[in-house]
Amino acid sequence: MNANGPEFRPGGPGSRTPGPDFPADTGTSHHTGTSHHTGTSQPTGKPGDGEADDTLDLALSDELTRLLAEHGRYEETEHATKHGPSGSAPDGPAPAHGPAPDLLDAVGDWPATASPVGTLRLVPVVMDRDLRLITAWMNDPAVAAYWELAGPQEVTAAHLRTQLEGDGRSVPCLGVLDGVPMSYWEVYRADLDPIARHCRARPHDTGLHLLIGSVPDRGRGVGTALLRAVADLVLDRRPDCGRVLAEPDVRNVASVAAFLKAGFRLSAEVDLPGKRAALMVRDRALREVL
Repeated sequence: MNANGPEFRPGGPGSRTPGPDFPADTGTSHHTGTSHHTGTSQPTGKPGDGEADDTLDLALSDELTRLLAEHGRYEETEHATKHGPSGSAPDGPAPAHGPAPDLLDAVGDWPATASPVGTLRLVPVVMDRDLRLITAWMNDPAVAAYWELAGPQEVTAAHLRTQLEGDGRSVPCLGVLDGVPMSYWEVYRADLDPIARHCRARPHDTGLHLLIGSVPDRGRGVGTALLRAVADLVLDRRPDCGRVLAEPDVRNVASVAAFLKAGFRLSAEVDLPGKRAALMVRDRALREVL
């Protein structure tokens, strides 16, 4: 889950700490994919466990409150986007570039998943509908410190457009908890991403990036609960995937702890352009153990 990892930047040494998921040799890589934000924007444990929040204690701005109100009960707007107001397919021609190949087993069709903090659904981003909300989150100083996407809407739009108009290896989603959009996710094929140059990627390895956009949901264990739920959802819906990966900044101790509590293991540390990352792995084989 990645709100607390600085953006990867092209160039820089690709040295790494050898571990079971890393080759012992080193080299140079250029990161041009989307795998640059894997961390949480808050420590996560069980709700109400009293752990200190590692983000700024911010109140919701009037603009963000208004944006959330506009989104309302999200299932209704998401259904209308897919099917039109009467439940039929929306009018208009298909996008000129055609549908992206399905590299992630139809993330948009994955069912809602239950968690200790509520029912979460991953809703693929629609630029016109979601850009203002995601931009507002990216301009929260606690998020901007790691995602480095603060600025006007076009900054966020460019980041989203790379994925939405790409080859389908990364799918940006809103995390809708009990009907309310409160987080931003990127589900991506780690084996097809430049992160694979830094570890022994296996076919269909799937990566997760996450930021918690809703300030009241930070520091209460919500991130940990959702990480476990979504990692398990990935393993349920992607039968060929044996591992779910993430790469939070090693300085973000709270984020690493959240992954550990969510059933991930720390495989190794690796130097990536822009940060030293902790490679976190949730294994299908250890799913019932951790």
